[in-house]
Amino acid sequence: MGNDIDDALALGVIHALETRGECRLLAVTVSKDNPFAGPYCDLVNTFYGRPSIPIGVVKEGKTPEDSPYIRVPCERKDALGRVYPRQLESGADARNAVEVLRQTLAQSQDGSVVVVVVGFSTNLARLLESPADQHSPLPGRELVAKKCRQLVMMAGMFTAEGRHKEYNVFIDLPAAKSLFANWPTPVVVSGFEIGRAIKYPATSIEQDYGYVANHPLAESYRLYQKMPYDRETWDLTAVLYAVRPERGYFGLSETGTITVDDAEVTQFAGNPDGRHRYLTVTPEQIAQVREALIQLASQPPGPGQ
Repeated sequence: MGNDIDDALALGVIHALETRGECRLLAVTVSKDNPFAGPYCDLVNTFYGRPSIPIGVVKEGKTPEDSPYIRVPCERKDALGRVYPRQLESGADARNAVEVLRQTLAQSQDGSVVVVVVGFSTNLARLLESPADQHSPLPGRELVAKKCRQLVMMAGMFTAEGRHKEYNVFIDLPAAKSLFANWPTPVVVSGFEIGRAIKYPATSIEQDYGYVANHPLAESYRLYQKMPYDRETWDLTAVLYAVRPERGYFGLSETGTITVDDAEVTQFAGNPDGRHRYLTVTPEQIAQVREALIQLASQPPGPGQ
């Protein structure tokens, strides 16, 4: 949370889907090692009426650099105090992401959890390697295999032409390689080309978020780049597929195996026994997905807490 504005919009989409009764957000963990990443997630959760969602942060992680779009909303105050209320003061006060993940999984029904990773694989790779603890006697990989139904990732690139290494993969390359090799459930990946093809429009930020004087997603969008700009929906597409896999928003590749080559580029090899697939999209689906994401990201908070 904090390296690209699609992180924030994706969290808003999850809240909208929960408000509609389509999912339940069990926990949020962040893989940007910045003190404002966790508090920003807390203020967004609080804005949507769900302040009690557990938040875990990465320790000794990647990209600690400042990000105004998470820092400024956390620091904003008016005559009444904080513009965006939150409970978490700093990432330094938050629990370790792996502990939050282990507790959340241990408390969940078997085979019920869909994990969505829209950043680096750091926390999930560490989860797979985690030992038994007070939350579960199972080591990490066995706990994941028992409790999780599917992993959906925004990572890599799978087009035939113009391929290059992708940010979420190469920033923590060992973690990405570990996740592709060791995650025990089916994995669906939304590649770079999917979000690139579907832009979130500035007109929505300017027109659809005015139902409150201060909206954290709209403010962050304006802070991220000079307006007006349309931004790629990388992380939002992963969230949308994870919650609505049967809506026909995307196509799916054959099953196979994803690896990362020496140039840090993802490679896919078809294999009927493989656990990996990646999303595809047609021009008609692009229009459908864009409209769905606009409606969900800009949806006001509501019941469903």
